[in-house]
Amino acid sequence: MMRGGWSVRTRAIVLWLAGLLLCGLVVLQARFTADLSAFLPQTPTREQKVLLDQLRDGVVSRLILVGIEGGDAAARAAVSKAMGKRLRADAALASVSNGEPVNAEHDQRFLFENRYLLSPAVTPAHFTVDGLHAALADTIDLLASPAGMLAKPLLPRDPTGETVLLLERLAAGNRPRESNGVWVSRSGASALMLVQTRAAAVDTDGQQQAMQSIRAAFDAARAGNADAGIGALTLSMTGPGVFSVQSRQTIESEVTKLSAISAGVIITMLLLLYRSAWALALGLLPVLSGALAGVAAVSLGSGIVHGITLGFGTTLIGEAVDYSIYLFVQSRALAAKGAVADADVQRAWVKEFWPTIRLGMLTSIVGFSALLLSTFPGLSQLGLYSIAGLVVAAAVTRYILPHLLPANFRIRDISRLGHAVGAAAQRAPLLRFPLAALVLAACVVVFLHRGGLWNTELSSLSPVSQADQALDARLRADMGAPDVRYMVALSAPDREAALVASEKIARQLEPLVAQGVLAGYESASRYLPSMAAQKQRQASLPAEGLAQRMVEASVGLPVRPALFSPFIEDVAGARARQPLQRADLDGTSFAIAVDSLMFERDGRWNALLPLTAPAAKANNGAGIAADAVRAALARADEPGALFVDLKAESDHLYSGYLNEAILLSGGGLLAIVALLGGALRSPARVLRVLLPLFAAVITVVALLAATGQRMTILHLVGLLLICAVGSNYALFFDRPRDAGTGPGGQPESRPIAPETLASMLFANLTTVAGFGLLGFSDVPVLQAIGRTVGPGAVLALVYAAAFSRGFRR
Repeated sequence: MMRGGWSVRTRAIVLWLAGLLLCGLVVLQARFTADLSAFLPQTPTREQKVLLDQLRDGVVSRLILVGIEGGDAAARAAVSKAMGKRLRADAALASVSNGEPVNAEHDQRFLFENRYLLSPAVTPAHFTVDGLHAALADTIDLLASPAGMLAKPLLPRDPTGETVLLLERLAAGNRPRESNGVWVSRSGASALMLVQTRAAAVDTDGQQQAMQSIRAAFDAARAGNADAGIGALTLSMTGPGVFSVQSRQTIESEVTKLSAISAGVIITMLLLLYRSAWALALGLLPVLSGALAGVAAVSLGSGIVHGITLGFGTTLIGEAVDYSIYLFVQSRALAAKGAVADADVQRAWVKEFWPTIRLGMLTSIVGFSALLLSTFPGLSQLGLYSIAGLVVAAAVTRYILPHLLPANFRIRDISRLGHAVGAAAQRAPLLRFPLAALVLAACVVVFLHRGGLWNTELSSLSPVSQADQALDARLRADMGAPDVRYMVALSAPDREAALVASEKIARQLEPLVAQGVLAGYESASRYLPSMAAQKQRQASLPAEGLAQRMVEASVGLPVRPALFSPFIEDVAGARARQPLQRADLDGTSFAIAVDSLMFERDGRWNALLPLTAPAAKANNGAGIAADAVRAALARADEPGALFVDLKAESDHLYSGYLNEAILLSGGGLLAIVALLGGALRSPARVLRVLLPLFAAVITVVALLAATGQRMTILHLVGLLLICAVGSNYALFFDRPRDAGTGPGGQPESRPIAPETLASMLFANLTTVAGFGLLGFSDVPVLQAIGRTVGPGAVLALVYAAAFSRGFRR
């Protein structure tokens, strides 16, 4: 029937195609990411904000550790030097260090020329006669030590040893071994290099470009030293930026591979079922439409689409394809019975089966809608994707596919398979008691493991392999590179205020270093003291009488006072010198250190003081005595300063998300109960529908616990999916239409139609194929969903058949 020139069929198809076009345009403009941004909070606490800053742009997050292995020591050193020369000319890299004294001359000149502004030893007492005598005596003693070669030429101009003191402070801490003029590992089997990128770790493209530059430099260095016998050399890289690139590549590879395999398996199964390429193509339209709509919805709702969401999209194939299976198989059964005319088959299917399918879909939507309330962006993305995808897939099945089916459309007769499945299903109630015992045993297992069911560490979501983590740990240990877990963070209105606050805190941290509570700490004020500190040090320098003090201080020491006239001139010059500004550090390695430890964000200046745990405590995992650090901060009287344990904060952050997700899932379960209660209007029927779902969920949780797998937040998503998929099976088995009357008009249960059972079996197999393959993924979050939903979908069908009233005897 035509209305306004367009039939209902035409309008439906045009609207569907227009919707697909709009979704396609949105997807083409979408931004995709594979970093941890989807697992970061939208409204962080102050401590979490420090964590996020470090993950996004912290000094450690921009370090790439490079190892050169193979060949001999000379060959490794030659390649390291050639790489260093090339990489230092790369504007995308902030610094390249491999043990060569590239910046040593500039750094030493800067320290020497500004020693009286930088040295914390410059106090009024330091320049009294007694103070000068003690400093002279220490410097003379130093001449007899291995460092004497450095101190001897400085003696006339720096008899108080300020330059040596500054160099010692800068050299404190773990440093790599040196051999052949470059850094090497502790075993000497590899040459080491430390590269700092200008791009943040979350700038995956920038990090990938830096990695490509390092590889290109390595290849060029090998080619340029072909005669050195270095063909066997290998390159390894690690660091947060490297991990982000590897994660993106892993996720992209896994999504592509699993999508292809899953689609291939499902297509093969559907071809075996339909024996028709046309039916196959039509049956996949709801899936493709749902996936496209899901990605578009996430892009519009979140502004960015995470790779995990795309991986999750492969699972939509396994559930959304169920709808077309139900339509094709059950419609054929209606037509084969001859109960309705061919023209009315689709309407009959809608009348008899669609209410059950719709209720199952609504049950899934209600369950997933709880995820939309999560403050965990990755979780809310999965909820939005699932809801949009399922709604569109179901709508296309209901309102579009019937208009696309050719006249007298039929798939092959599968009644024989249906009767075989029916025979098995009629015997399923015999398994009630064994299955009830299994569920009871599962409850016991879950109860016994209740304290360790959940993995509350954010690292459990990391796609980084154990081998790469081991490489990172080894290179860090060899390099002595910072593994910044503990730090003090503060915020101030301007740079000067931040420097003043850093100095106050540093003065309280020094006793902790002396006591062994800390192995050390870093601070931007070490390289760029505040104006107040510099002026105070200038004021500590004597304006007059220094020559006489040196005469008196030299008494009893093997030096002549006349030797120190350059020292007296330098002190006079230092008093008149302009205080250091940030720009004065350009050209030195200290500029990078200051910029890494102090930065402006949102109109305020933030300063970080990374803390190093003593080696013994770091090795046994004891960490830093947090109470001692907090007490030191209290003495510093800087209310805005925070002590932050980044690992504990990240785990606390994830644990909060997990608890929130569990609560939301509980709320979703209550909403499902309310929905079923309103639709079924029978507490007994609601219980029968929910019982198989509970049994499947508790059994899967018990299996995970018994095999030593601690659940993550993605396992929870998998449990929701079991409920979403299993609700369709339970509702079909509970359909009252399958009830009949026996002799005398008494109610009698009769088996479900064979075609309905066949459609449920194939729907289950496609679901298992779509989800189960994820269990073999190398990405933990995809693996978690696969190993949860794969067995859960099978169990949900088995439990629904066993506990259904339709087979009660």
